[in-house]
Amino acid sequence: MAQFLLGMTLDELGGVCRSAGLRPFVAKQLADWLYRKGVRSISEMTNISKENRERLAADYEVGHINPAEVMTSADGTRKYAFEAVAPGQYIETVMIPDRERATLCVSSQAGCKMGCKFCMTGRQGFHGNLTTREIIAQFMDVEEAPLLTNAVFMGMGEPLDNWENVRRAIEILCADWGFGWSPKRITLSTIGDLATLKEFLDTTSCHLAVSLHNPFHEERMSLMPVENRYPLEDVLKLVRQYDFTGQRRVTFEYIVFAGLNDTKRHADALSRLLRGLECRVNLIRFHKIPDSPFTSGGDALVEQFQKRLEASGVTTTIRASRGEDIMAACGLLAGKNSNKQL
Repeated sequence: MAQFLLGMTLDELGGVCRSAGLRPFVAKQLADWLYRKGVRSISEMTNISKENRERLAADYEVGHINPAEVMTSADGTRKYAFEAVAPGQYIETVMIPDRERATLCVSSQAGCKMGCKFCMTGRQGFHGNLTTREIIAQFMDVEEAPLLTNAVFMGMGEPLDNWENVRRAIEILCADWGFGWSPKRITLSTIGDLATLKEFLDTTSCHLAVSLHNPFHEERMSLMPVENRYPLEDVLKLVRQYDFTGQRRVTFEYIVFAGLNDTKRHADALSRLLRGLECRVNLIRFHKIPDSPFTSGGDALVEQFQKRLEASGVTTTIRASRGEDIMAACGLLAGKNSNKQL
């Protein structure tokens, strides 16, 4: 069975060359064809001799993944379904256009282990980690691939729970032999997986987003079981060890639920919790999911909570809701697909 070149790092491509009896410099040629030129077959790699291409093709193929379905929102947001992990299993990727920006919301797992009570992805359980190839294919096999300006690892799954494959994908995105992106174009969102968060902060300079949603331990634990394993207090203790006063940014994501985490008590506690930390809070309107006890108070409630935080000196933004009509907004991935059960 052929192996896939897509998703390999430069070192791994070097190993391919050694095993095929090719000169070491061919590894960079392969990387250029894969990540800069985006070829779909080894036969297109025309600066590699025909003999060497045939050697490679005997054991390898490029490995692009065609989307199984594409849905387009009234606001221009597009949701792609890719078959990944196993036949018949699908993950979703969202492309969000915004004037001169085109942001890709990337999935890192099929399903999720974390069980956050407000998330459709968590409801489907965990089906497997995406390979580096399956992560990189999301960047390369959407129609808008040449136009992408930014990426957020905020799709299906917890990125730090699949850190090795996410790490390799970030390496490919940022390396000069890969996509050549600045790490400041990439944001990784986490529930606070301390097992790998330190390594992410130490080895990359990508932006960090922490899913917070409630400043009180017991209340957060009722929403996010991970609070029991990785308390927010410990996550903040680690985050405070890093410098976010320059170009690198840390954001705390906060979904506003009506009557649950939207009071002055919550705003005051959140302000105290983040005092002295160079950061911002990104407020998100809750998007209703089937059979959920949670409700949204709408934009007015979110704006009121923003005013309370800003009055305490906390820099606060409101995330625009995009793609809700195709179940592509925050927390809705894996919630709807017209032809497949995701």
